[in-house]
Amino acid sequence: MPDLRAPVLAPGSVRQRPQPAIEQHDLLLRPWRALDAPTLVRAYSDPEIRRWHMKSMDEDEARAWVRERRQRWQAEKGGDWLVLEAGAPAGRVAVYGLDLYDGSGEVGCWALPEARGRGVAANALDALSCWLFTELGLRRLKLGHSTANPVSCGVAVKAGFAAEGVARSALLHEDGWHDMHMHARLRDDT
Repeated sequence: MPDLRAPVLAPGSVRQRPQPAIEQHDLLLRPWRALDAPTLVRAYSDPEIRRWHMKSMDEDEARAWVRERRQRWQAEKGGDWLVLEAGAPAGRVAVYGLDLYDGSGEVGCWALPEARGRGVAANALDALSCWLFTELGLRRLKLGHSTANPVSCGVAVKAGFAAEGVARSALLHEDGWHDMHMHARLRDDT
C-alpha cells in the first residue's frame, strides 16, 4: 500500500554531503578520526561516562567504533562528532536513529571530566541541533536520559530540549532498569 506522505528528507540527502565540522559557541565539532582512539578509551574509563553510557573500550575497539561511525553517516543512520574546546578534546555529541522519512533523530552527548561545569555539553548539543535543523533539514530531535541523572536533565533543558515525559523502566543500566526522562526539540523551537 503506498504511503500518501512525502518524506521530509529524500534518501541520499545525508550521504551526498561529507559529514561537516561545525563551529559554534567557541567549540569545534568534527567527525572522529582513528587518531582520536585514546580520547575514547579515556572517556569510557571515566566512571560517570561509563555509568550513564554503559560502555568501555580498548584502543582497537575505539578505532573500530570510529570506522563504524563513518559507516553510519554513509548509511544515513547518524553521525558522531568529537567536541573540541580551544583545540583540546572536551566531549562527544551524536545524532543516531535518523529517520529521513519523518525528519527526526535522537541525540546524545557527554563531556570529559576536565570540561564539565562550563556548559560544553549543552553548547555542543545546541550547535549540533542547530545544524541538523537548518542545514540538514530535520524537524524533530529527541533526547532521553535516566531520571537518576539530573545533570543530563540540566544539559537537555539548557540546550533547548523541552521535557515530554517519563518512559518507565525503559533502559537497563548496571544497577537495574531505569526510568528515562524524555525531551524533544523541534525545528520551530530554534
